[in-house]
Amino acid sequence: MSLQSLIGTGTKIWLDSIDPDLVRKNRALGATGATSNPIIISDLIKTGRFDADMQAFIDQGMDDTAIAWALTDKLVKDAQGVFLPVWEQTHGNNGYVSFELDPLLEDIAAPIPHVERVRRYVELGKKWAAGHKNRMIKVPATPAGLDAVEPLARAGIILNVTLIFSQRQYEIARNNVWRGAQERPGGMKGFKSVYSIFVSRVDVYTEKKVPELSPAAQGQVGIVNAKRLWQSNQAFWKDKNLALQQEIIFASTGTKKPTDPADKYVEALAGSDIQTNPPATNDAVDKLNKTYTRTIEIMPAKAVLDEIDQKVDPKKMEETLMQEGTAKFADPQHALLKLIGEKRRHLVGAK
Repeated sequence: MSLQSLIGTGTKIWLDSIDPDLVRKNRALGATGATSNPIIISDLIKTGRFDADMQAFIDQGMDDTAIAWALTDKLVKDAQGVFLPVWEQTHGNNGYVSFELDPLLEDIAAPIPHVERVRRYVELGKKWAAGHKNRMIKVPATPAGLDAVEPLARAGIILNVTLIFSQRQYEIARNNVWRGAQERPGGMKGFKSVYSIFVSRVDVYTEKKVPELSPAAQGQVGIVNAKRLWQSNQAFWKDKNLALQQEIIFASTGTKKPTDPADKYVEALAGSDIQTNPPATNDAVDKLNKTYTRTIEIMPAKAVLDEIDQKVDPKKMEETLMQEGTAKFADPQHALLKLIGEKRRHLVGAK
């Protein structure tokens, strides 16, 4: 049971899916949270398992967009039910399911003025958080998302700031959340925030854009970047005397290179905070029958760190990955809406 060994190091495992079957399976393996996104919802619709729900939404007169959000809300809520006992046992420190706000707010093909995007993030965050104990609202670290997290935190919303690649993004997100949190209704009790650092995408970037890295450094940049951000996060919150942990989520932990071991990132980041792993990664890790130890503080040799600092421009890396990430953010939502339209025609035609 490698996952149990990993959890034993101090890592919390969250599932990168809200498939009800996978949620239950991974909860049994030790997972204590989950997250959603449009790709996950699309894949679930394609199975046909939710046709009855889709038909009910159609019968209520919902358009395709309303159906997308109604189904997301239902699936997230179902997963929340599975993890609620964890939330209760940890007094709100764990057991969350992340709900991603509308990615089309960042659609470069249909630009929305910055102030309006911020307003919409705040409005939607409050709407989808209302009445939920263990739901996190996921906001991207785009300019509008970063400006929205302060008023959201001030309103008492539990936040997962996602799509973070750089120290700059992380610090703005953290500082804005903290400023807002200090004006929360009811004070600091129940204040929880997480910051999702994307790991493997960084190594995909350096393979393409920084091929001059030595074999010792290539493939290590994502890990080094994530560990440095984890260190910054630990240092910032250390003296705040908060009841709940403000944590890093290590996201994008599935390997992209066939030659890499399935647990490359899982093993390198073991020992603290949260790993949001794809179901296939959790399955692969659990079959390894491996014993994990705490590795989160262990960095590569100084020569490797110096090479990374010399050859990888963090500003250029952030700009490139955010351009790609924003496209990957909006495109799946368009695909989801198209799929719902096709499903609607199929279900209506089958009547």
